[in-house]
Amino acid sequence: MKKFISTFIIILTIFFSQNSSISAETPKLLKTDWTFKGLFGKYDRASLQRGYQVYTEVCAACHSMQYLSYRNLSEPGGPEFTEDEAKFIAASFEILDGPNSEGEMFTRPAKLSDKFLMPYDNVEAAKAANGGAYPPDMSVLVKARKGGADYIYSLLLGYEDPPSDIKLDDGVYYNKYMYGNKIKMPVPLSDGLVEYGDGTLATEEQMAKDITTFLMWSAEPHLETRHKTGFRVIIYLIILSILVYLTMKKIWSRVETKI
Repeated sequence: MKKFISTFIIILTIFFSQNSSISAETPKLLKTDWTFKGLFGKYDRASLQRGYQVYTEVCAACHSMQYLSYRNLSEPGGPEFTEDEAKFIAASFEILDGPNSEGEMFTRPAKLSDKFLMPYDNVEAAKAANGGAYPPDMSVLVKARKGGADYIYSLLLGYEDPPSDIKLDDGVYYNKYMYGNKIKMPVPLSDGLVEYGDGTLATEEQMAKDITTFLMWSAEPHLETRHKTGFRVIIYLIILSILVYLTMKKIWSRVETKI
């Protein structure tokens, strides 16, 4: 029995020491005032539209968003571009279609029903263009990473010079929030990289916040509807509980107590 207890204590010691070392090595994620957090959270429309601009001008060269269609840009709960604006955005991209009546493939302007244009023809082409690393699809990236929006935001702002004891291969960069601290994606953002149409100053932090907001919406487009439904359900349950309580109180008031 004593041997079992000793072994158990050793296992616990190793477990907690490993956890403490991991937590010491992993920096705390950056926080910002996300409008979509909380019971009444909703997306900032202006931030979503700016985020789409950052994706198009910065991220779309490598990262796909295969689950989004151009019509989603004008749907309620999203960036809410007007339908004409969404059509104009779609038409600015050339989509490979076909075959036509002669059996040939052809290009045409994208329509609202089309999926977002893919940056590469296939996975192998994507790897070849990025030093063997495959740029992940960004459609549900926020939900696929532990830490969610805070992790994506921190990652975008987490590039720095590596410690002196860490050597990086060519094409590899140091990011203190990346798992393993090594990433093949170059620094994606810098002050003034894009020019926002609404006059917002395009700082590195602002662009990181906007693109993360856009990615959060793409991963959870029905968040606002879910929040509204949840709030209504809570109100309904409160009212129902009150009615049940009053009903039971009235019923029991008619029952004579026997002493």
